[in-house]
Amino acid sequence: MTRSKIAISLPKDQLANIHREVRAGRADSVSGYISSVLAESERRESLRTLLRDLVEQFGEPAAEDIEWAERALPSRRG
Repeated sequence: MTRSKIAISLPKDQLANIHREVRAGRADSVSGYISSVLAESERRESLRTLLRDLVEQFGEPAAEDIEWAERALPSRRG
């Protein structure tokens, strides 16, 4: 993948959080952190588009389908 260098401005507290993530080893670099956050945002938008397309094609899920999914799938909250 070809990369291009840019300059951005961030609030100091956001930049401090990113530096903490890098120091903790959860990101390779500031650029790597920002790149991963953007990739996650793109993935979520892609999923939203897919969901919107499925609803257009098949309609909203029935209440019993939602109840089944809530029982069958593990919670990802908190």
